[in-house]
Amino acid sequence: MAHAAQVQRMSRLMIKTLRDDPADAETASHKLLVRAGYVRRSSAGIWTWLPLGKKVLENVSRIVREEMDAIGGQEVLLPALLPKEPYEASGRWEEYGDLLFRLKDRKGADYLLGPTHEEIFTLTVKDQCTSYKDLPVILYQIQTKYRDEARPRSGVLRGREFQMKDSYSFDTTDEGLEQSYALHRQAYQKIFERLGLDYRIVSAVSGAMGGSASEEFLAPAAAGEDTFVDCPACDYAANTEAVTVKVESADGSVHGPVEELDTPDTPTIETLAEHLGVPASATLKNLLVKVDGEIVAVGVPGDREVDLGKLGEHLAPATVELVTAEDFTGRPELVRGYVGPQGLAGKAFRYIADPRVAPGTSWITGANKEGKHARDVVVGRDFEVDDYLDVVVVEPGDPCPSCGTGLKIDRAIEIGHIFQLGRKYADAFGLDVLGQNGKPARVTMGSYGIGVSRAVAALAEQTHDESGLCWPREVAPADVHVVAAGKAKQTELALEVGEQLGAAGLRVLVDDRAGVSPGVKFTDAELLGVPTIVVAGRRAAEGVVEVKDRRTGEREELTVEEASACSGERY
Repeated sequence: MAHAAQVQRMSRLMIKTLRDDPADAETASHKLLVRAGYVRRSSAGIWTWLPLGKKVLENVSRIVREEMDAIGGQEVLLPALLPKEPYEASGRWEEYGDLLFRLKDRKGADYLLGPTHEEIFTLTVKDQCTSYKDLPVILYQIQTKYRDEARPRSGVLRGREFQMKDSYSFDTTDEGLEQSYALHRQAYQKIFERLGLDYRIVSAVSGAMGGSASEEFLAPAAAGEDTFVDCPACDYAANTEAVTVKVESADGSVHGPVEELDTPDTPTIETLAEHLGVPASATLKNLLVKVDGEIVAVGVPGDREVDLGKLGEHLAPATVELVTAEDFTGRPELVRGYVGPQGLAGKAFRYIADPRVAPGTSWITGANKEGKHARDVVVGRDFEVDDYLDVVVVEPGDPCPSCGTGLKIDRAIEIGHIFQLGRKYADAFGLDVLGQNGKPARVTMGSYGIGVSRAVAALAEQTHDESGLCWPREVAPADVHVVAAGKAKQTELALEVGEQLGAAGLRVLVDDRAGVSPGVKFTDAELLGVPTIVVAGRRAAEGVVEVKDRRTGEREELTVEEASACSGERY
């Protein structure tokens, strides 16, 4: 769908550009969106979208709507202020913890500001759909969401209030869910391609969302808070929290009996490895955590670190926290700095291990005595692992699970996430329809999100240059930025060019501001990032303008008639 043509004069536009970066800005998108007058900070993590920023935000929303409508999605708008009861029924009133904005009305009833709307969509469909004939259905909204981030940062990349498209599919069969999931996956690819984003589709973990399948759409950027792995030899890509490792069992019979070692003052892997003259990889690190208050040990090779985020995703919705010194009180079997799984795993605590701690492998680990370690502690012979989970921090060069090639690690911004939720919320709210056989059929769901305001920031991160923003045409606030370089004749010509380009169906921004120097106008044109810049300058009296491509810097002089005539192919 084409943009509506319009001509906006900057002399009548509410805009204030800044020469200097905001003092608290760390990322390029934060700096440039503020400097260019697209957004202004209202309070921590809360932003005002100014006229040009709102145009970009609406252009992103328009593209999202068009592609959602193309797969049969139906747009609705649910309230942002929501009652407590549905979230209590799903368990997320507690699971969200401090991230949830909670409030009471004058009668003392509990409410929340919606962080996401699975519960309310489920109840809406339960109210509206009663038969298998009513399904499948895809519903979506573009809505303001709220999360009480402890440290909102990076401008609109991580705020406490943000714009998001969330959609939900409802099917009667697992096969139907897979089809709805595939439709969303294809739609997301079209959306991000139209937006001009460089993106990767990566495997992800479902975590507290639940479900059987989950993928993220990531925009590689140095400012990104997500990390993902990419295999240079095959098409494998995954969020680092979703990377798996394949390890074969070893022959434990080749190892001798457990040998206790005198290792005074070696409570850390580093001191132990140095004392024994062995690599850290020969030792077994046992990290103690509390899972919903119960002590759990996590075993990983001594040269690797436990990824607490990854562990938390695996164990969600349980709460995971590190033990403290107080947790050792009254537990004489837990000797701080010298804990080993032999004799304790499965008895004193649950023992989780990374797959690298494979059956038959032998380790040096704590002997559960002060100043003592044990050698040749064999998995499966001397202790058992309760659960295997991929919990180590992924490192560059780790083998690809698909082909074995060393993986690369990059940073990225999460711009979309799709889940096959299954029946988690349908079970919570009894979402059934009358099936073809005349019996109740439990509905299965998918959940699909796109960060609309985050996509604006991601585009700024990926497309900016040293001079400012550089928007792709589909999302830019205008097609052409016409600059009057100073004198009355030049301003007159700039307005004439702007009107002709507008008449040709283009969105035009004309810098006709009086009392603003040509240098400031040129700097602002680069900063604002409209794809094509037209300058009415020194040859204005001859009816000649300069046309510049903002991205490439290519310039060409054309008459006003030529500039207007070629608008369809140039702009």
